[in-house]
Order: sequence, then structure tokens, then C-alpha cells
Amino acid sequence: MRKALVFLLIAFTVISSAVAADDGAIPVKVLILPKFENGEMAGDFPGEAQYYYEEYLIGSDEYDIKGGTPGSKLYVKDGVALYVTGMGKINTAMSLNSILLDPRFDFSDCYFISTGCAGSATEYSVMGDVFVITAAIDYDLGHHADPREMENPDAPTWFHDASYDSSSYKLLDQDLMDSIYSLVKDVELETTEKTRAFMAYTFDNADWAVRDPMVLRGTTVTADNYWKGEYDQQNARAMCEVYGAPDPFALSEMEDVALAVVLDRFGLLDRYIIIRDSVNMVVFMNGVTPEGLWDPSRSSDSLSDEDSIEAADIFATAMENNFKVGSVVVDAILDGTL
Repeated sequence: MRKALVFLLIAFTVISSAVAADDGAIPVKVLILPKFENGEMAGDFPGEAQYYYEEYLIGSDEYDIKGGTPGSKLYVKDGVALYVTGMGKINTAMSLNSILLDPRFDFSDCYFISTGCAGSATEYSVMGDVFVITAAIDYDLGHHADPREMENPDAPTWFHDASYDSSSYKLLDQDLMDSIYSLVKDVELETTEKTRAFMAYTFDNADWAVRDPMVLRGTTVTADNYWKGEYDQQNARAMCEVYGAPDPFALSEMEDVALAVVLDRFGLLDRYIIIRDSVNMVVFMNGVTPEGLWDPSRSSDSLSDEDSIEAADIFATAMENNFKVGSVVVDAILDGTL
């Protein structure tokens, strides 16, 4: 028993020293974690970082992070930090872990905001919506089968494996999510006429598909692959049901559960916030096939193209919607009202 207590004390000391850094370390109140940027950090077509950088980090100090994503800098100014993590679970986990272990910075009183774009669920979301995420699920942990080999090819092709549960499902702090949602639920969001028509045509003018974008709560499902289709959406909904997620399946993306695992290991999961915007749907639209969308010999479509066959022209507008919501949260952190 004594050896176990000594071990726990040592482990706590190591983690605490990594997060609450040395005397003289730079205190960070909020760390914003976009995954990619289009072009420059300011002044051109926006990616996930640009609006936040332009508002909070112009003229900031810049730091290289050992073990982080090549080419990325940690921007720090007046308690706000931003780091473009790279896409995918490995890049984001490595980036955040490296930042937290850097003794130059003090994250002991920090909130962590994962921000970026995603694909959203049918019958719940429209392109341009922004989500306060309340739980994150790892799509890849468990068992997956090809439907052609299933006894019932119409059934979900994912099977739960409880041995992965400590990493495969992360429930965010619900009191914090309630507070954040109350702050941002009435933020007015924009769409485009092309996107509105795109949704209406694809989903036969269904009421859910033609409404204005809004701020919602939801569960995100994180995958290492950029999936799309009715079968995989069925899997995502089954995961939310199996894990007992507090809100419906809303989004598919490639990073958020990995960041949650890292923060949980550092004892910081209760300060984790996810703000995501929808720039496409998780099903194929307007008769587009997987080959027609992803075969490089047939398509070079990008979500940020204003003529995208997957996202219409919503990308830049959705990035601005994200910032409208996220900046309310950042400002509340900085002024101490959150």
C-alpha cells in the first residue's frame, strides 16, 4: 500500500509540474486549437484559424513547439494562445501533448477550445450550423465489418468493445457545456442562397433541411478516415446510443476525441470545449458517388471551393459562424464570466 501511495504521489507531481509550469512561465487563459489554415494566417481566404488569429493574435509572440506539427507556431498574446495542430488524431494528440509539456507556459488555469469544420448529420443539422459538443466518440475503436459480409447487411456494421471504453468515449463537463450553450445559443448565424438551394434540392425541401443555421448541442464522432454515407451514419448513431451520449449524433470530424484523451490524462478534461461548424453533410448529396467525389482521376473537389460539389459555397460563411460563437466563449473566459 505504501509503495502504491508513493507511486501515485510521484505520478501526480510529474503531471502537475507539466501543466503548472516553472516560476516565470507565461500564463495562458485559453488555448485555441484549429486543425488547418488555408494560405496565410491573416488577410486571405479563411481556414479554421484565421478569424481567431486576426481578432486575438495579431502582433503575438511566436514559439516553436518541440514534438509539434512541422511548420506550426504557438502564437501567444494577452493570455490567448493558438496552435494549428494538423489534421487527424495523431497530429492533434502529439501537438497538444507537446504544448502541455513545454515548461515555458503555464496552463494550470487554462481552457482548451477545439475549433474547426465538420460534416453533420441528416435530419438534425444544416450546413452552416455551429455546435457546442457535449461528448466525443472514437469511431475507430471497436469492431468494423464490411456490410457485404454481414448476416444482415442493413444492420450497423460497428460492434462495441468495452475494453476500449476509457479512450473511445469522453463525456465533457456538462455544467460547463450548459454554461457555454446558454451564452451562445442565440448567436445569429448566416448562410448563402446557394447553400440553401443545395440543401433544399438534395433533401426534397424537408423542413429540417431548409431552416436557417443555428447553434445546437450535439455529440461528435471522431475518425481517422474521412468517411461519408448512410451506413457509416447509422454506425455513428448506434455509437451514440451504446455510449449513452447526452445529445444526438451531430458531427463527424477527425480530431476531437484525441484531444479529449490527452486532456483527460493531464487531469484537464473538465476545461475542454469543442466549437465546430458544419460545412458538409455526412451523406453523399445530389447523386454524387464515392468515386465521383474522391477518385483523383475524376475529381479535385475541395470543401473550400465556392463551387464544391460537396459543400456548395458555405465554407467561408461557416468559418465566420464558428468565430461568432467561439469569440463569445473566448471573451467570457478572458473577462472571467465563464
